[in-house]
Amino acid sequence: MDTIIFIIYRALELYSWVLIAYILMSWFPNARDTAIGRFLTKVSEPYLEPFRRFVPAIGMFDISPIVALIVLRLAESGLLQLLQWV
Repeated sequence: MDTIIFIIYRALELYSWVLIAYILMSWFPNARDTAIGRFLTKVSEPYLEPFRRFVPAIGMFDISPIVALIVLRLAESGLLQLLQWV
């Protein structure tokens, strides 16, 4: 059981880094048009889309990826707590 939770924890940690890379790509013009950008878009957008529906933009800034990243980090810490209990 510990191994499964540890693998899920590491996968969530890796996905957090994927989201961070995707967010940083928005700062560079045409970065999302590259092969890596399209891959990150394909992997990140299904998770980010629900947050975009519920978290309003502040001016021209979309803060929903930050909220999504915080939720993912909370899930990681919850799994870490579960891993310590098991």
